[in-house]
Amino acid sequence: MWALVINPVSGQGKGANLGTYVAGYLNSRKIDYEIIIGKNAVDQGDSLQRFIARYPNCDGVIAVGGDGLFHLVLQKTTPAQIPLAIIPAGTGNDFVRTLGWSLTEIDTLLNAILNAKPASVDLGLVDGEWFGAILSTGFDSIVNEKANAMSWPKGPMKYNVAIAIELPRFSPRHYDITLDDRTISTQAMLIAVSNGRSYGGGMLVCPDADMKDGLFDVMVLHPISKMEFTKVFPKVFKGTHVTHPAVEIVRSRKVTISAKAVAYADGERIGQLPISAECISGALATWIP
Repeated sequence: MWALVINPVSGQGKGANLGTYVAGYLNSRKIDYEIIIGKNAVDQGDSLQRFIARYPNCDGVIAVGGDGLFHLVLQKTTPAQIPLAIIPAGTGNDFVRTLGWSLTEIDTLLNAILNAKPASVDLGLVDGEWFGAILSTGFDSIVNEKANAMSWPKGPMKYNVAIAIELPRFSPRHYDITLDDRTISTQAMLIAVSNGRSYGGGMLVCPDADMKDGLFDVMVLHPISKMEFTKVFPKVFKGTHVTHPAVEIVRSRKVTISAKAVAYADGERIGQLPISAECISGALATWIP
């Protein structure tokens, strides 16, 4: 028995279309499954929790949606040690990107889910909440706060507008970052605690992050001028920003960050700092190419 968890509004309706396709795929192969679609995120999470209580030894959970749905489902499947597969239907899909799956060859992914054994990959745990890709604070979190408060425009363009609004008035903040072997006390524009390689729909903030090494890649962007920031920022899509002298990347299993700032993980709001995160080796069973 499988749980098929669908966010129909992911990707401006792509979730509904792909969810229907996956259900048809399972039906054609006579696979037992139960569809879980909630009235809202809380209702959907509760419905999945009840499914897990009924089928604690189920085959796994297939989530059709974006990074938000992944983050929601992760909180239920990880404590129960149930395999989780993501069918990418959102605007970011960064966890699927890091795993190495194509965002368009859905049949290949479905075939692996049904016929191959899942593998173990690391997860982050921040103050009791699981995350798969990246925990961040700084300019990107401020942009997230602004974008979430905006009703227009819709889709990815909302974040571009939020950047245009927030960058002129943004200033670096002071952070205390405690790692396994030292503490960094510094002004910074952005800090990314990375289990995965990318966020924001393919921004390779930590291009060398490995979800099987038991460590976070922690990227610190030290203060630069706003003009320099606009030059460096586009480089993150290829991961070439890491050569800039203001970019520092260190590795650590545990990270604590203190500042007057807010944090996000997998695009979801975690809350005000301070926060403490740990990389948990092999916490998630999922399918990789």
